[in-house]
Amino acid sequence: MIRVKSITMAYFLRDSKKSFNLNVMKSSFSKLVSVVLTIGLLLISSDSYSQNTKLSRQEKKEAYKDKQFYNFQVLDTLIQKKYFVLEADFLQNEYGSRIPVLRDINFIKVDSTEAVLQTGTNVNMGYNGVGGTTAEGSIRGLKVVKNLKNLTFYLRFTIVSDIGIYDVSMTINSNRSARATITGLTRGKLVYDGHIENLNNSGFYKGHNSI
Repeated sequence: MIRVKSITMAYFLRDSKKSFNLNVMKSSFSKLVSVVLTIGLLLISSDSYSQNTKLSRQEKKEAYKDKQFYNFQVLDTLIQKKYFVLEADFLQNEYGSRIPVLRDINFIKVDSTEAVLQTGTNVNMGYNGVGGTTAEGSIRGLKVVKNLKNLTFYLRFTIVSDIGIYDVSMTINSNRSARATITGLTRGKLVYDGHIENLNNSGFYKGHNSI
């Protein structure tokens, strides 16, 4: 009787072990399937996110173009009204020497039919009280060329002042950066490198006219 019970128990343990192993295999398989599906979903999600990122970059690119075109239109209005100032961050001479300057006292101001050229430093008083020279006079022969492809403006005009006659060649970009070359009756030249501002928004300071 004991032997029968032992054999029966042995079969029971064997069958239980098989059942246990089967359940473990099923559980492991289920977990494996879950992991595979999860990874697959993550990959799909990642791919979708990448596509969304590309769309977002394209949208940013379009937004940038729209902003530049809007700036171009704003600048067009200022130029047509002749109501702006080029505030210089750098000045450069005919030899290519380039120095940083204070924008509030180094500028080219255009206001209707009048213009001001000014240089200055905070080192000494100079001829104009701000360490440089100020030439104020009337604008002659203003010509404006618009490039719709590159969203730029090219201006040429002459300033007739009490201390001299100056020819101005100016390039203005849609991001408001600008560069102007000043020449006169002599061989020298001066380059203003900076940006354009509405006269109402500028903090420029004009010294007294140089004589």
